[in-house]
Amino acid sequence: MFDALIIGGGAAGLSCALVLGSANSKPFAQDKRIGIIMHQKTSHLQTSLFNNVLGLDPKTTGASILKQGSDQLALLYPHIEKIEKEKVKEIIPLTTGFNIITNKESYTTNIVVIAVGYTNLITIKGVEQYIEPHPRAELEKDRIWLKNTDHLITENLYVAGTLAGWRSQFAIASGSGAHVATDILTLWNGGKHVKVHDKIDV
Repeated sequence: MFDALIIGGGAAGLSCALVLGSANSKPFAQDKRIGIIMHQKTSHLQTSLFNNVLGLDPKTTGASILKQGSDQLALLYPHIEKIEKEKVKEIIPLTTGFNIITNKESYTTNIVVIAVGYTNLITIKGVEQYIEPHPRAELEKDRIWLKNTDHLITENLYVAGTLAGWRSQFAIASGSGAHVATDILTLWNGGKHVKVHDKIDV
């Protein structure tokens, strides 16, 4: 049983996982079981080039970010379970939590974060009732979002990144994933707001 399971290893999903992972020393988060189903093949980062993102060297590629982000997660926060080479087929609500069905396995989790792309090719069963035309994309592109309020679709079911209704910018998608992570940490902390920062020892 996971406490939180992230679906998607792109900008939003990895950012969410990194922030959740960085809270491991906090009493309210240290015993939580967190996983991420990497789901990277269709990420728009695969073909992206970045010259306009603060903190990234010009000509950084999205493909290199996907690899570096995955490596960073494994190096710094190995307690986050990375599930690779699996694709989510269905999300089934349970009395408590959710059952996540992939093409290979079945997982149960208290919290789900959906952080896959915003194309109308989404094939995850169980979210059809939340799908609407994307509010910040041209109609002819046929993009979608999962209707939500401040990233929350329904109790303990979150969406992050472009699928949450945000524009397709790397910094926005990353920030959306971090936002969801701090909301989950706040929930685990009994509603007391949480931020997680690293500081240089002086």
